[in-house]
Formats: sequence, C-alpha cells, structure tokens
Amino acid sequence: MRRRQEDILRIDLGDCLHSFAQVAEEPLIIFFDGCFTEEQSLESISRLPVLFRLLVMDYAVTRCHWPVIDRQTIAAENAEGPFFYKQDAITGRLALYHSSFSDTNWEQPASLTECEGLECAAVWDPEHVEDRLRDHYRGRANAWAESLQIDASAIPAS
Repeated sequence: MRRRQEDILRIDLGDCLHSFAQVAEEPLIIFFDGCFTEEQSLESISRLPVLFRLLVMDYAVTRCHWPVIDRQTIAAENAEGPFFYKQDAITGRLALYHSSFSDTNWEQPASLTECEGLECAAVWDPEHVEDRLRDHYRGRANAWAESLQIDASAIPAS
C-alpha cells in the first residue's frame, strides 16, 4: 500500500479504543482530537479539532499499521504546513522549520520564544504516536513528547 495525501486513518489504541488522523504531505500526518469505542462517520471525523501534527514514518501507512478507512480533502484550516522547531544537539541553537505543501521547506535561526509551543521536527514511529495518544486521553505526560522538549539549558547566551 502507498501513502496518499488526504487518506483518513484509523488508529487502534487498545482496549477497544481508536482515534483518527489524516495524511498530509509526506511525512506529515494530522491527528484529530477524539477517542472512540464506536465507529464514526466521515462527516463527524472531519469536524474533529486537530490535536497535533507530526512527521511520521511511512510504514505507519504503507504497512497498514494504521488502516486507511476513507479519503477526504484536507480542510482549509489544515492545508498550510505547520512550523516545527529544531535544536542542534552540539551547539544548542534553535531553528524554526517550516514544512510546506509546496516543496519549499525552509529553516531559519530562532529564539526560544519563537519555538515555544511548537512540535519538534522529529519523525515519529507509529507506536510512539499511539503511546502519546493513549497518554493524552488518560491525562498523563508522555515520555516520548517530553524527550523532544527544548533543552533551554543548552541554548547559548546571546
């Protein structure tokens, strides 16, 4: 199976619970905020708010780890690629990274203030995303997300 933009994915979270996501431009996937025991209509899925957007390994879709249940045009409010942050492991410097649907990804130096609240530009394994979703719905911190937080102590003084 190949990964196709606009595919709607069903994510099994165990305990008869599932969530939904939508494939955006590779490797971006949009995750919707909702945890369900019953099947949902495509219309109700499309009305769910976005929980987060992450860069995800292809095999989540190509190996049917998350089955495709339908396709739908990406909502206008989700059509623009998001901003992420990067932190250099050696220098500690921060950068903004923009994932654009027009093949013009870019990166520029940034301050801590500009990067706060953004996701790290890391490519997630599907199992780690599932852990993050389960933790979110159980109201607890997620070790994977915490490991990707900005290390403010490593940022060089200006």
